[in-house]
Amino acid sequence: MKSTQCIVSTLLFVFNEQDQVLLQCRRRPPHQGQWSPPGGKCHLSQGESPHQCAAREATEELSIHALPEQFHLTGMVTEQSQDEAPHWWMYLFEYRLRLKHCPPDHAEGHYQWFDRGTVSSLEIPQTDRTFIWPLFWQHRKGWFVTQCQTHSGKVTQWQTLESMPSHNESHPS
Repeated sequence: MKSTQCIVSTLLFVFNEQDQVLLQCRRRPPHQGQWSPPGGKCHLSQGESPHQCAAREATEELSIHALPEQFHLTGMVTEQSQDEAPHWWMYLFEYRLRLKHCPPDHAEGHYQWFDRGTVSSLEIPQTDRTFIWPLFWQHRKGWFVTQCQTHSGKVTQWQTLESMPSHNESHPS
């Protein structure tokens, strides 16, 4: 039987003044013990938009006062499950302001700054390593839309539907 549940979530790509990315070592499933961008699920029953969710999650998890308009939508990933797992719509946002300090530990995990070149050597989810991070770096300041199909938690098909890569020389792909 295929899933009928869809979860809408955000991933937040936050940088400091040295252009290091903030990652969270997750304390809970999914991806417990692995590094990933902070974020969380949208409150759909309250009509929360992805931009509002990004601001709320940044405020809750990073202890900053974030506003929806401070986020650039870099990517949208739809994940269609071919089994009973939920479908996911993930919105990837870059926070436009730079943080001066690392946020305090949170119930979801602890935070650390990483240089771009270090991210691929970290313990990160395989889908992030294979798809999310390469797309994010290529489209930082641009945007992309992708869809994938999964079965038993593994990606069986991945397709980029729209792409506007970054042309910003300070962030080469």
